Order: sequence, then structure tokens, then C-alpha cells
Amino acid sequence: MSAWLAAPAGDPGRIHSEGLAARVAVEQAREHVASLFGARSREVVFASGATEAIAAATWGAAERGSHLVVPAVEHSAVREASERAGEVTLVGVDRQGRVDPDDVARAIRPDTALVHLQWGNHEVGTIQPVAEVAALCRDRGVLLHVDVAQANGHVGIDFRAVGCDLLSVSAHKFGGPPGIGALLVRRGLRLRSLLVGGDQERARRAGYENVPAIVGFGAAARSLADGRLEGEADRQRALTDRALAGALDLDGVTAYGALDQRLPHLVCFGIEGIEPQAVLLGLDQAGVAAHSGSACSSESLEPSPVLEAMGVDAHRSLRISVGWSTVDEDVDALLDALPDVLARLRALRAG
Repeated sequence: MSAWLAAPAGDPGRIHSEGLAARVAVEQAREHVASLFGARSREVVFASGATEAIAAATWGAAERGSHLVVPAVEHSAVREASERAGEVTLVGVDRQGRVDPDDVARAIRPDTALVHLQWGNHEVGTIQPVAEVAALCRDRGVLLHVDVAQANGHVGIDFRAVGCDLLSVSAHKFGGPPGIGALLVRRGLRLRSLLVGGDQERARRAGYENVPAIVGFGAAARSLADGRLEGEADRQRALTDRALAGALDLDGVTAYGALDQRLPHLVCFGIEGIEPQAVLLGLDQAGVAAHSGSACSSESLEPSPVLEAMGVDAHRSLRISVGWSTVDEDVDALLDALPDVLARLRALRAG
């Protein structure tokens, strides 16, 4: 990205030398992103992130019908975009946060425009039965959008093999720059554009392309080629397995989510009797950055809708995630700090 930030980039829509150089850089990045996700390059529409991609998928599909199917554990970007687009039927989940495909099938109506399904949950890591839901949506002629923002860069995702129609991607989740993502649109599918006023992205998303960010997105995707993704997933699972085992040895700590079918980089715990904000502050003082609930509800004091849908304690959760930069010493710091933080807080509560 540095080379494109060092000097003004040409407009990829122009035919002068600077514009053509920018166009080549954008299309090379598009190829890398498409390759990572098992898509054709023409199916990749760059956006400002997964939130915009989700809104574009929802808005574009909503002209086909007035009804949308949304599992109760979907990200707030999915839930709120759907509520603005039409009538929503929420589909429940089990105590591990998994959707039953039969429940999705029963929720589909003749006027259903779109079914949403995340690949893996953003709070508890539970992986959803995406292939099964994709098959039933195809049988019923209903579009399926899959949000992979939490899963991308951590597990292998093959857009073509899964058979969904729309797939939203975020670059910053796997080492790319913030403010860039993509909506993958199945070849032959035509949707109205969320952003209009220009012919960029083959007239599917208006606006001057963010060339430096697109280049960074492509570089992050390219870095996971040639088997590195599988090795990175194994490394992250080993780290979270250690965190999981160590935390579950402590009194009053319970694991949330489907431990046998979860994303490799994320685990979630319930902590009995202690407010999560105090745990987070205690860990932060020890140099450990963690979170409670959804990453997009940091300023909300409301209980987690994901955990409420699962039927577990929605007020007291601790979410631990790792990434490409996490090392064993980071997990050591967590496991050293957590027992002391919980003991001190429980002593204060008892006092």
C-alpha cells in the first residue's frame, strides 16, 4: 500500500497512464480476493467493508419480495438492514447457537426475497450449516446471502462450491486494511445498486475506488495462498484451545457455543456473578485486550441478542479472539491474569 499512498493514485476509470496503472493494480487485487474465496474475479464487487456489502446485498435483493429470513444470532448489520428492507422472520437457534435448516425452510414464504446466514458466529464462534441451507434455498428459488466477515481468513471458504448467491467479506479481519471489503455476487445475478451515480465496479457500486486499500486487501488475500490458510487456522485453534482449557479450570466459568464446530480463532465464556466490564478492565490493566458481546456493540449496555437467542446468560460473557499477530506469550498473559482478576473481583463483591 505504501507506494500508492506515497503519491496520488490515478483514477482507474481513466485511460491515461496513471489511470491504467491504477486499473491494473485494482484488477490484480480483485484476482487475489477471488482466488482466496473460490470465486471468479468478475463476481467480486469492492465495498467499504462487510457492513456496506451486507446492506448492498439486502437492498439489492429486497426488490424481489417483501419478506426476509434472518437467524436470531446474525450480526446487527444483517438484522438492521433487513428490518429496513421488509418484513423479517427471525429463526431461533439451539443452546450452541446453531440454526436448524428445517427451521429456515419453514420460515421461507412465497414472497421471501432473501435468506441470511452467517458462516460463523461473531460472538461464540459457532459454525452454521451453510451448505445445507444453500441447497434448500436453491430448491425453493430463494436467494441466500452468507456473511463471512468473522470467518474469512480463518477457515477455507469456496463461494462456488457452497452455492450461495451473495457473500460479504471484510479485509481487516485477516490482516488487511480497515475500510475495505467486498460483496461477491453469483455470476448472472443482477441486483439494483445501493450506491448510484457512477459506473465503477461494472456499474454495481458507484464511487471512486480506494486504490491503496484495495491493493492492501489483495495483498492480504495473496498472503494466505499456497496452503498458508490451513496452517494459520491450525495455529489459531491451538492458541484458543489453550485459552479454553485454562479458563474452564476456573470456578464459575462456562464455555458458550459449539466447541466441536467453531471458528478456530474465537472462544466465548460465561462468567458467573461478575459484570463483564470489570473483567475487561482488569484484563486490560494486565495488557490483555478482550471483549464482551458483539464487537459492534461496545458502547451498549444492553444484553447480547446472540446469547439471549441461545438461552444462556446474556449479561456476563467474555470473548477471547486471536489473529495472525497473536503468539503463545499472549495466551500465557491471559491465563496468568484471568484467575487473579476474577479472584480480586469476587473478593470485592463478597466484601
